[in-house]
Amino acid sequence: MTSWYSLGAGVLLATALTACGGDSSDNNPAAGGEQVKTPDSLRLSFLSRYESGSFDTSAAEIPAYDSASQRLFVVNARLGVLDVLDMSNPAKPALIASLGVEEVAAGAVVNSVAVKNGLVAIAIEADPKTDNGFAALYRADDLSLLGSVEVGAQPDMIIFTPDGSKVLTANEGEPSDDYQIDPDGSISIIDISNPQDPQVSTADFSAFDADTLRSSGVRIYGPGADVAKDLEPEYIAVSADGTTAWVTLQENNALAKVNIETATVTGILPLGEIDRSVEGFGIDASDDDQEINIQTWEGVVGLYLPDAIHAYRADGSTYLVTANEGDARAWGEDNDAYWGEEGEGCAGDASQGFVEEFRVKHLVHKSGFDRRCGDDLPPQLRELGAGALLDPAVFDYCGATAGDPGDCREDDVLGRLNITWTQGYKVDEAGNPVMYNDAGEADEAGTRIMYDTLYSYGGRSFSIRDENGNLVFDSGDAIEQFLASDECRLGTNRSIACQDYFNSGHDEINAMDSRSDAKGPEPEGLTIGAIGDKTFLFLALERMGGILVYDITDPQQPQRLDYLNSRNFWGGGGDGEDIEDLIDDGLLAESDVGAVVGDLGPEGLVFIAAADSPNGMPLLVVGNEVSGTTAVYQVEMLFDEE
Repeated sequence: MTSWYSLGAGVLLATALTACGGDSSDNNPAAGGEQVKTPDSLRLSFLSRYESGSFDTSAAEIPAYDSASQRLFVVNARLGVLDVLDMSNPAKPALIASLGVEEVAAGAVVNSVAVKNGLVAIAIEADPKTDNGFAALYRADDLSLLGSVEVGAQPDMIIFTPDGSKVLTANEGEPSDDYQIDPDGSISIIDISNPQDPQVSTADFSAFDADTLRSSGVRIYGPGADVAKDLEPEYIAVSADGTTAWVTLQENNALAKVNIETATVTGILPLGEIDRSVEGFGIDASDDDQEINIQTWEGVVGLYLPDAIHAYRADGSTYLVTANEGDARAWGEDNDAYWGEEGEGCAGDASQGFVEEFRVKHLVHKSGFDRRCGDDLPPQLRELGAGALLDPAVFDYCGATAGDPGDCREDDVLGRLNITWTQGYKVDEAGNPVMYNDAGEADEAGTRIMYDTLYSYGGRSFSIRDENGNLVFDSGDAIEQFLASDECRLGTNRSIACQDYFNSGHDEINAMDSRSDAKGPEPEGLTIGAIGDKTFLFLALERMGGILVYDITDPQQPQRLDYLNSRNFWGGGGDGEDIEDLIDDGLLAESDVGAVVGDLGPEGLVFIAAADSPNGMPLLVVGNEVSGTTAVYQVEMLFDEE
């Protein structure tokens, strides 16, 4: 029987929740610590938006700002270019130009952008994405190309060191969709002391052993992949002194710690899991019951799987903030050869892809896996066995008995929850799955595996960790609890009850609870801003939308200050269930999505300090990939009455 990697049921208990929380972070260590009066609180107000006129094509993703030229640079993934906006009047951002990168490499596209000291650094993905990409440097004022250099495959994020002497790229190295090519993941460190002749060094993962990392809790689980291919750098944070970088390895549920001077990965830090049985760390696990049902679940854990990360200083120490979005590997999901066809005996081609996500109701169906042949049954799962069971010693609370999942697989219990099938089942000392018969008895001749832990995607939270990855704070279920509360309001005028659209999707209308089975509100992007003596976190919720604001000056006790969601249309009109239907039915022009619906799918954020702002007030700029809009918010400083 084929063996598959399993972490078992070890769970890292998160720090007890002391305040409502959310998560967010920025590319560079917090800028803008100008000597101004320290506010007691902050409040966001909508100021303006630039509309690309394109819906659900990632036409506005990552923003970066240059104070000298008062220009905003926004990644437009739809066109593969960098949109350059005039921000001299932040109430009316206007398109100046779109910067393509054909002179760097034919067919290449822009993935990420960062700005410092009048330089624009761009991460460029090659065509195909499995080839090595590039980092390029441009002047912010006239957009002239200064220099470029080859980096690793699929550079997905770029960042300057605080002194501006280097840029770093996170080279994700995702496999091709048919899983035939899988490049190494890496981090490129580029000396730009001479921008016309950038010099690159590479920090790779060749020194690390897969078994050692697995035993520490790092997810190394791609079929046949070595460590270098399995680790996929996502996002980078840099220390205030520019000596250390921390890189999220999202799918691997880990951080890489990098010595910038030597271009060496000095450690890979496992992040652990959230125990969903602990009060304050529950989830709404079903999208089927159409109601808010946040509760604890024995035997269910959440993998943090962070996307964005930011470093900041507090009380003389460095802390890391992560947005625990969650992400699943899904290569070959559109490839019929991978899935096989019904009636072929589940003869999918495991070499043609790798999909790890599976619903609990299908995982533990009494009829076994073959009922999903040719539909959504990963062939690698079928290689493990013919079906799966739930451990009745763990899941008896929802009716599981030996050989029978009971009510656990019902849609309004755990049945709709998406989990990874790659871990959580029982294994022997050699790491091979323990086999069971249909009656739930251990049996070497059995064809079923047994899960005692269900691993779900994402923390639905933000975390604060020390520089060695140790957990200092996690917001637990506070984001979902806030979205379910009477206090939470939607729209630029804050007039719509969040409860009516709890855990809804960024492209849906009349939706409620639709994302609870997956990753909930999905905190994905974040940035940090320092104002006076305080440090503030701005956290973007990808699915529900909106920006949460926290005071994180005390890393152990973040305080939620505000939430603004500048989506104004949530329901009504047409027979469809999403905004695209309204467009297709002629009820909404694609170019009017921003004006009519508002901002959808926030991705990248940049904080502009008052000293750098065109209007002398702190601003927050957010790229919204679904609505294709770039939103500008005024950051209002609030002071208690003296």
